[in-house]
Amino acid sequence: MRVLGIDPGFTRCGIGVVESLSGKKLRLVDFGIIRTDSKAPLQERLMSLDAALSDWIERVSPNAIAVERVFSQLNVRTAMATGQAAGVALLLAAKSGLPIALHTPTEVKAAVTGSGRADKAQVAQMVVKILGLKEAPKPVDTTDALALAICHHWRGSSSEALASAAKKERARLGKLKETNSRRSRSRN
Repeated sequence: MRVLGIDPGFTRCGIGVVESLSGKKLRLVDFGIIRTDSKAPLQERLMSLDAALSDWIERVSPNAIAVERVFSQLNVRTAMATGQAAGVALLLAAKSGLPIALHTPTEVKAAVTGSGRADKAQVAQMVVKILGLKEAPKPVDTTDALALAICHHWRGSSSEALASAAKKERARLGKLKETNSRRSRSRN
């Protein structure tokens, strides 16, 4: 499975693509940054982000897209811009028919480091270790995007597997109920 992680941002949007190999082994596919002109009007920045994300989706052919859930305690302006960038990513994923997952920063930190309170340096160190890199990708937005993709492999995949298993079990129980109903009618 190949996951495109997106650390949404208007000025810098981090991109990270991670692929699963055998077992829990993961491999770096690609990473990068999408920048928009801070002096450009909002609609041009949204279109620029849309075009760049579309190119990434087409080029790396992900099986799922993981986006950081927008969260801000203090800076409403930053949260709005991040939310708009996340909205573009979510819309593109939906148009592509790809599964979408939203992961909180705490969830990502916990999945990658074992602690939801880890700092950016600890997350970067674990991304390097997990993906077998020589150094952390720069800028930090790319490392965050890779951490999102790793989180989705380890947490999102199991959630999807559980949902799939539950769906199969419901179908099996439905068939069993139908079979029992037919048997009951044929006895009468």
